[in-house]
Amino acid sequence: MLANPAKTVVILGLTKQGKTFRPSDWAERLAGVMSQFRPGGTQPGSHLGYSPWCTPGAVEGVSCVVLHQDLRDHDVMAWDFCINFGRDNDLQLTDRRPESGG
Repeated sequence: MLANPAKTVVILGLTKQGKTFRPSDWAERLAGVMSQFRPGGTQPGSHLGYSPWCTPGAVEGVSCVVLHQDLRDHDVMAWDFCINFGRDNDLQLTDRRPESGG
């Protein structure tokens, strides 16, 4: 796990070498897969929106996924899936906050 006093971890769409991660909609795809992990569990129609614990966004114009630590508290395997996605693809993990309006 990351040593992060903040309640969120941001997976940036930049590799550690500074290259833009592709495909361009990777953040929406990852957040879409994680839509079932939400407060109160899966509800009818919940697949139509992102989980508040895993949302796409942007930091300084770079696509990102914001993970809230409540996801880890709810389902550590789902959390690990996201963190390992970032690590396996050599993406930058940070606590920088995305811009409003995502």
